[in-house]
Amino acid sequence: MTTLTATASPVGPARRPGVLAGLRHTLTLAWRSLVQIKHNPMELLDLSVQPVMFVLLFTYVFGTAISGSPGTYLKFALPGIIVQTALFATMTTGFGLNQDLTKGVFDRLRALPVARWAPLAGRIVADTVKQAWSLALLLGIGMILGFRLGNGVAGLLGALVLLLVFSLAASWISVLVGVLVSEPDKVQIFGFTVIFPLTFTSNVFVPTDQMPSWLQHWVEVNPVTILADALRGLLVGGPVAGPVAQSLLWAAGILLVFAPLSVRALRRRV
Repeated sequence: MTTLTATASPVGPARRPGVLAGLRHTLTLAWRSLVQIKHNPMELLDLSVQPVMFVLLFTYVFGTAISGSPGTYLKFALPGIIVQTALFATMTTGFGLNQDLTKGVFDRLRALPVARWAPLAGRIVADTVKQAWSLALLLGIGMILGFRLGNGVAGLLGALVLLLVFSLAASWISVLVGVLVSEPDKVQIFGFTVIFPLTFTSNVFVPTDQMPSWLQHWVEVNPVTILADALRGLLVGGPVAGPVAQSLLWAAGILLVFAPLSVRALRRRV
């Protein structure tokens, strides 16, 4: 009598998606984050209404007192307001990431053949698109009010690239906060308690020489001041090389510190 035995072939570990597949996953998840704006339009309003209000209020309420006329003040303040808006917008990365973590979205994605880095990368890519929208909106409003580019299209493209590079680096701070805190609202609290005073103790709204002497020392080394000066040089005119180089150094330093910490914290949490 012959006994037949079925030998099960060993099943190896699931193969991880390649780089190209991971990029496709990233773009898909980025589109998912952008499409959510239809269901949560307040997210886009935060990037639209509040910055426009800052431009209008500061230009026409404080412009004459600070710079002599609203038009002169607009040339000074608009690049700074763009910087402030970009930094606040980075908080949406941590806010959305925390929502995905607390609602179990990350757990569901781990059960799918999706690149492990795609959910985080998709979130960052989507927020970068929102940054570009915010910059375009503020420049459009500024031009309606009389703002004009001093360095043409080349300066505009340089400002856009610099702002997106710095925002991409700064978003890793938001990612770390979003991973560490237990609720999305705590990410927003962090933004108001850290970014708000950081921007208001810079030269975003007021020239450095009009501030108290004891505060000027901090304002001059504040990375927000340096980035605002870089955008002024690119968009309006003035020193460019120094502020741009310093802004890139700040971006590299933030990225080198917070990106590894964020990835490590995310691996521990998921």
